[in-house]
Amino acid sequence: MNDGSLAQSRAKTIDLLVLGLGNVLLGDDGLGAAAVARVERDYCVPPGVRLAEGGTLGLSLLDLLTESRHVILVDAVRTDEPPGTLVRLDGADVMDAVRDRLSTHQVGVVDLLDAARLIDSYPTEVTLLGLVPDSIKLAVARSSAVEGGLDELVAAIVREVQSLGYKMVREPESAGRHRPIHDLTRHFGM
Repeated sequence: MNDGSLAQSRAKTIDLLVLGLGNVLLGDDGLGAAAVARVERDYCVPPGVRLAEGGTLGLSLLDLLTESRHVILVDAVRTDEPPGTLVRLDGADVMDAVRDRLSTHQVGVVDLLDAARLIDSYPTEVTLLGLVPDSIKLAVARSSAVEGGLDELVAAIVREVQSLGYKMVREPESAGRHRPIHDLTRHFGM
C-alpha cells in the first residue's frame, strides 16, 4: 500500500459501526435491521458513530467492517434461553456465536469476520447484541416475543454506544433529520 492509499484508508476510518444484520423477509431474523432503524429514528447519532443495515450482504460488508475501529453487530442469536431474551457477547465469544448460533445467514457473517482477520484488518473491538428468535420462517412480521424485546435491545445498543464514550440523545420523530435506514425499512414496521 503506498502512502496515498494509507492516508486515504485512515481518513475513511469509522470510530464505531453499529451494523444491523439479518433478513427482513424471515420473521425474527430481521430484528437487527429493525433495532438499528429504531435507534436511527429515535436518537441523534453523534459524530464518529455510523449506523448501517447490512442485511445478509456477507463479504460485501468487508470494506465497511475493516474501516471500523469498534463494531456492534445486531442480530438474532440462537440460545437455549426463551425467545425475546437479550443476548450480549464480545471478544472471542462473538466468533463462536457467529459460527454456531446466528440465524440462517451465519455463513456470511463468519466469512466476513474471518476475511477481516485474514487481511489483518479486524476491528479493535467487536460486540454482538441481539435477541433470541422465536420464528425464522418466511414472514415480514416478527414474533410477539421478539417484538416485545426490541425496546430492550434498542436500549442495550444505546448503552453500549454510550459505554464507548458517545452521547446518544433521544430526539422526537419530528426533528426532520434525514434517516436513510429508517426510510428504507419503515415499510416493514421497523
